[in-house]
Amino acid sequence: MHFARLTALLIAMLAYAMPAAAHHPGADLDKVMGSKEQFFQAIDSPVPPFELADADGKVVRLSDFTDRIVVLNFIFAGCADVCPLHSALIADVQSKINVTPMKDMVQFITVTTDPEVDTPDVMRSYGEAHGLAPNNWMFLTRRPGDTEDATRTLSETYNVKFEPLDDGQQMHGVVTHVIDRDGRFAAKFHGLRFEPLNLVLYINGLTNAPSRPSRPAETGWWDSVKELFR
Repeated sequence: MHFARLTALLIAMLAYAMPAAAHHPGADLDKVMGSKEQFFQAIDSPVPPFELADADGKVVRLSDFTDRIVVLNFIFAGCADVCPLHSALIADVQSKINVTPMKDMVQFITVTTDPEVDTPDVMRSYGEAHGLAPNNWMFLTRRPGDTEDATRTLSETYNVKFEPLDDGQQMHGVVTHVIDRDGRFAAKFHGLRFEPLNLVLYINGLTNAPSRPSRPAETGWWDSVKELFR
């Protein structure tokens, strides 16, 4: 418990301090992250838009969050393989974000690829069961009238394919998508083995980048920050 509180305090201090840090990587954030996180992929392109529904049937558009950074992933609640692990990883990142001033700057979105089975009741209970806080996380599904495979088709626009199998499962990859403000597809973190703190620091870099001039990156900056958490 003491270590958890210390980590939360250090992340909060980091988030406050970053705008004034002398060696913030600025425009070289992707380069720095690429050198520190092997499962990171910079994208830097317009993001595929979407219009979906929440558990209450309210229409939610990606464009609703142009003033926030969006962390997006695709899963289905009945997944017996990697989806629960992916959700736990997202919950870990969210918990680290939410003890900092970034909590109001980041929206976590999970999209189901099995809308027939993932009913509103399933969607409402999923977050609590997997440690996801509702203040800045939501579980989305297809809208009424959309085709059954609408969300699987959407996942393919993000280059993640969900292939239905005979036993109700789906064969799929695991990707965490990071969407910058104003609809810029910033990056992907692949699989389940990336370091959650690296994603937190990357998001923090994005929250500070617009208000800062570009400065040369120094390899020692990232290592010095990481040492705070060892």
